[in-house]
Amino acid sequence: MAEEGGSDRGEINGGLASMDSVESRWVFQDEDESEIEDDDADGHFQTTLDSEDEDNGEQRLIRTGPRIDSFDVEALEVPGAQRNDYEEFSGVRRIILAFQTLGVVFGDVGTSPLYTFSVMFRKAPINGNEDILGALSLVLYTLILIPLVKYVLVVLWANDDGEGGTFALYSLICRHAKVSLLPNQLPSDARISSFRLKVPSPELERSLKIKERLETSLTLKKILLVLVLAGTAMVIANGVVTPAMSVLSSVGGLKVGVDPIEKDEVVMISVACLIILFSVQKYGTSKVGLAVGPALLIWFCSLAGIGIYNLVKYDGSVLRAFNPIHIYYFFKRNSSKAWYSLGGCLLCATGSEAMFADLCYFSVQSVQLTFVFLVLPCLLLGYLGQAAYLMENHGDADQVFFSSVPSGAFWPVFIIAIVAALIASRTTTTATFSCIKQSTALGCFPRLKIIHTSRKFMGQIYIPVINWFLLAVSLVFVCSISNIDEIGNAYGIAELGVMMMTTVLVTLVMLLIWQLHIIIVLSFGIVFLGIELIFFSSVLGSVADGSWIILVFAFIMFFIMFVWNYGSKLKYETEVKQKLSMDLMRELGCNLGTIRAPGIGLVYNELVKGIPGIFGHFLTTLPAIHSMIIFVSIKYVPLPVVSQSERFLFRRVCPRSYHIFRCIARYGYKDVRKENHQTFEQLLIESLEKFIRREAQERSLESDGDNDTDSEDEYSGSRVLIAPNGSVYSLGVPLLADFTDANTPTMEASTSDAEQSFERELSFIHKAKESGVVYLLGHGDIRARKDSWFIKKLVINYFYAFLRKNCRRGITTLSVPHSHLIQVGMTYMV
Repeated sequence: MAEEGGSDRGEINGGLASMDSVESRWVFQDEDESEIEDDDADGHFQTTLDSEDEDNGEQRLIRTGPRIDSFDVEALEVPGAQRNDYEEFSGVRRIILAFQTLGVVFGDVGTSPLYTFSVMFRKAPINGNEDILGALSLVLYTLILIPLVKYVLVVLWANDDGEGGTFALYSLICRHAKVSLLPNQLPSDARISSFRLKVPSPELERSLKIKERLETSLTLKKILLVLVLAGTAMVIANGVVTPAMSVLSSVGGLKVGVDPIEKDEVVMISVACLIILFSVQKYGTSKVGLAVGPALLIWFCSLAGIGIYNLVKYDGSVLRAFNPIHIYYFFKRNSSKAWYSLGGCLLCATGSEAMFADLCYFSVQSVQLTFVFLVLPCLLLGYLGQAAYLMENHGDADQVFFSSVPSGAFWPVFIIAIVAALIASRTTTTATFSCIKQSTALGCFPRLKIIHTSRKFMGQIYIPVINWFLLAVSLVFVCSISNIDEIGNAYGIAELGVMMMTTVLVTLVMLLIWQLHIIIVLSFGIVFLGIELIFFSSVLGSVADGSWIILVFAFIMFFIMFVWNYGSKLKYETEVKQKLSMDLMRELGCNLGTIRAPGIGLVYNELVKGIPGIFGHFLTTLPAIHSMIIFVSIKYVPLPVVSQSERFLFRRVCPRSYHIFRCIARYGYKDVRKENHQTFEQLLIESLEKFIRREAQERSLESDGDNDTDSEDEYSGSRVLIAPNGSVYSLGVPLLADFTDANTPTMEASTSDAEQSFERELSFIHKAKESGVVYLLGHGDIRARKDSWFIKKLVINYFYAFLRKNCRRGITTLSVPHSHLIQVGMTYMV
């Protein structure tokens, strides 16, 4: 087995090597070979085995300059970054998108007038018109500060290439600082074109210090991950409480229109509406967005119309509530009751986080325009109209919205309110799907079946298991807690939890990535985190009423994500320690101690460095091994999309006669893995041929530029020029685009030996491909040692084992036939 400290020493040597001239070389003796080979796997350097010395019985490893394979160079040359799906649409299409946002993004915040004042005045009963003005002033400025200023004007710009949500923020931070706990980062990942890295300049010491502090402190990395997991847990909790609150409050309007209706009947109707809601979730965001867009437009117009009607009929003086002094009077008159009513006031801003989490469906501009010019004015008019009605009807505070509707328009408004409530619930559910997909890709949630509901927009997804799980919990929530006050308080807890996490993460983005002035950053963090903490103290004061259930649910989701991340990290670190040494591979020889049968064996594993220990089980278990072995690692990098041209990264693992390669298939957390096994095989083999072709060109340059190096070296290095600004240029080596045509002639400078070697290897690959491709899957499992702590045994042997047993296998997306599949299990003691 490879020594644990070997890779560390190799990294140190690699760091020293990269600082010297690319023309320099280092010669290492046999005892250091395993360390150098381990270093080679991470993509820093390529090692060269001197064949002349090998003939004399002495092996030397010659290290040339930094190795850049064909895919790395291509990644450097692709101009620009991956653009959002909606950027190039025409003006008409932008209008359609803005129209669709009504049905997808703003349903939640749009239905808040149904229950905001009702919950507020249950906790702080009206003692006079001044209380109404104070409560209205609170609502108006909460709407302006949180949804408008914080989310629409600031947070939406912190998107990760069009992707929103807590994990999108975490991914953005991971790209600019090495804060991920999973040790599978590669230097080549930072050269993917979509990364759009903005390296802090030397003048901005604060950004550099924060980056260094985050990268060197394991405690800060864990705290950051815990914040992200807690925020995601609250998003999932929102997916439960939003349908319960929206549907129950809208159906409760029957108490105004139908006198004899009972509470149990309202609950049963709400249950039926929830079942219908979650049943149509699978039909996709675009289809449903177009269908419900007109309904939401009618709803917002109804809010504005009813508001204007009440302002004209009852009391237009409520416009005085724009003076914030009425907030002071409200708290002065009611003290503790006003503080408790803050939980109800926050409900006017629910759905703000959904605007950010659902950003993957639409562009930032379409969301901003729709909110500023349609949603916000209609909401303000709706709340002003309700307050004007209450100025003369204090007793109708429990059902103020439906009571304020003109009698002739009650039933049409009631129907459209039901539809709007269902749409609001769907908005939060789509946001939940997006966050879970992001967390799954970044190793923080068990793999689940994900269905993409749009062929054009890959951000539109549906997760069946989560959909029916949210339905079941929502039904339990509605049936067990039918009190609108308790549900409203639980709603506030879930919403505030994710709001505070977003504030912390966006503040970090401002410091680390945007590099704004410290005054601006502190102003944002202190103001909004302070406001949210005040609101949070209010909802926690009522948590004993029954809303504690949502905290328990959020904790369960957090525990699942934490256990999965902890187990996955522990498993990966264990596999790194158990990887096979290069000394052992050299002792086995090019036949690997067994028979090499014709064909290609794709060994799936999670390691991105070294030879996985489970490969030894294949060698000892199988009577023969394939003539060509490719270690395939499916890796998700912290960015939304990886272009197809940058998908595969290849390395040669052993001397050329072994025919062993490493392939890292890189995906973004927004990518759709729609390839079947045949398409995947074709793409992989084509990419391997390009890699070998590029390698042959580099070997030709190496042999031409240095006569001391034999053209039949087992490895080839590449000569590169590193400019003062950090840019990397290939010295005389054509880009990968020059080799896209298989018939393109090789460079004239190539030697005949290199050409023959290249053609032989290509012929070998084609023959192996014709013999068939077999998938060799190694199922690594972990168990806690007998002397481990009881808690560790409980977490690893039971909780993590249960999640791993019931999650979706990564290979299932390729639909590999059983006849092409070989599986071997291995258990690691940790």
